[in-house]
Amino acid sequence: MPGDTKLSVLVRVEPGSLGPDGLDHVEGYCVVANKYFQKLYPQLIEWQIVPRYDKSLPEIDFCLNKKRLTLEQTNKMLELIDQNEEDFESETMEHISNLIDKYLGHQY
Repeated sequence: MPGDTKLSVLVRVEPGSLGPDGLDHVEGYCVVANKYFQKLYPQLIEWQIVPRYDKSLPEIDFCLNKKRLTLEQTNKMLELIDQNEEDFESETMEHISNLIDKYLGHQY
């Protein structure tokens, strides 16, 4: 992979996923989540975790050099970490969910 070219992964988190008062927490959660995600695949991925205020936008977007990737292009990039888009998205959302539980202090 050339120089400092990284796959940009934009993850949008719905405020409602942080509970009924999620609007009060989503921005703070995104700050924490960004710190966590920067440690995942740092050689390949530049993460951006943001609130999802517009539900017409997808939960996850993949870009390279500020251009949105097709599914085929995304899968080609994710092959570098032995992943495909479906599994990667599932793993990412599992991390999001687990971090929400920790952020809200849920104990099981």
